[in-house]
Amino acid sequence: MKSSVWHPNTQMTEWDSFDKITKAKGMWLIDSKGNKMIDAVASMWCNVWGHSNPQLVKAITNQSKKLQHSSMFNITNEPAEKLADNLVKISHGMHKVFFSDNGSSAMEISIKMALQYWKNIGEKRTEIATLENGYHGDTFGAMAVGYVPEFFGKFKKQLFKTIQFPVPNKYRLPKEYTFSDYQNECLEKIEKKFSKNKNIAVFVMESGAQVAGGVIIYPKGFQKKISQLCKKYDVLLVLDEIATGFGRLGSMTQHEEQKSTPDIVAYGKMLTGGYLTMAATLANKKVYDSFSGEFNDWKHLFHGHTYTGNPLAASVANENIKMYHKNKLIKKIQKTSKIFEKYYKEISEIDIVGDIRHKGMLMGIELVTDKKKKIPIHPKKSINKIFYEEGKKNGIYLRTLGNIVMLVPPLAISEKELDLLLKCTIKTILSARSQVI
Repeated sequence: MKSSVWHPNTQMTEWDSFDKITKAKGMWLIDSKGNKMIDAVASMWCNVWGHSNPQLVKAITNQSKKLQHSSMFNITNEPAEKLADNLVKISHGMHKVFFSDNGSSAMEISIKMALQYWKNIGEKRTEIATLENGYHGDTFGAMAVGYVPEFFGKFKKQLFKTIQFPVPNKYRLPKEYTFSDYQNECLEKIEKKFSKNKNIAVFVMESGAQVAGGVIIYPKGFQKKISQLCKKYDVLLVLDEIATGFGRLGSMTQHEEQKSTPDIVAYGKMLTGGYLTMAATLANKKVYDSFSGEFNDWKHLFHGHTYTGNPLAASVANENIKMYHKNKLIKKIQKTSKIFEKYYKEISEIDIVGDIRHKGMLMGIELVTDKKKKIPIHPKKSINKIFYEEGKKNGIYLRTLGNIVMLVPPLAISEKELDLLLKCTIKTILSARSQVI
């Protein structure tokens, strides 16, 4: 289908037309020609229960008959209030919820909260620390704290500076380092900087893993240690769980699984089951209380969105959380995700596969031209386009990030469907091989 839409992250000269998805059911997308594809990327990592789920559709429909949208400026609505209570209950140590309508905005809010906290309590801390290779969204503040050169290099001069620290990547270690040694060195660099620089206001990181940066799973204890260092040196900790929370990595909240204690945490993507756009930034009592005062104190947070606390989105989010508990989804994910492990050997034996990284319902398969030298594949033609076209032939909707094949299926996918997805992924890698090397 010819398109007037400016499609995201797509080189338009390579794509002269786009397949039109007309409907979807369960784990399957169906195009205008009747072709079916397993949604292997959960419609950009957000779908939980599959498509056209009757309970979620009913929640939206019922709410649409009562109140479609109402501002959160000076007034409130019942679905948003209920959702805030639900989020505080599942988020250890959090106190208040600030709603927005997408993950980038949720992170912009997190950064503003953290920096203004110090101003509100009368301290001049202005610097932001973060991890190399992290990703926090595509708006300017989010690009600055989640600077991925391949994505944002064209805007580098316009972005504010941050202090970046290396992240342990088991597959790409510096020479003569063990993974344990390198992890310790990364943590030592953070502590050394914290001990000398008293102007660091906040440390920002994805929680549990770096997703868009290539599926880098943190080693056990790494995030916990950073949390401890933040507390030791009085640096606020902001955790981005937009892509990693709500079960993606096998737990409802990653900060609790990682035994880390954030001051601010952000959710998005799977918050509404992937049905409507919504995000949330949660703060602990210490942060929230710093914004309290008289009107003339000017401590309030000057931030707001037209669709903040949208009742339709909040209603489907409440139903989504209810379904997590009722269907014991987290336990189901932990069981179903073991299907990935059955295919480690078969995938790793493919000559262009250098590494497999997996946790929960997330897998990254790194493609290389040389296994020993670990040279990433960089073909002249878009790997993403090649894998989309080959995946479609094998009945799956795939999307790559650089030389990483991403598998991020809807969380409630059945063991049988996940098994089929992995078999089709192997076929796709093999059929795409000749086009990428």
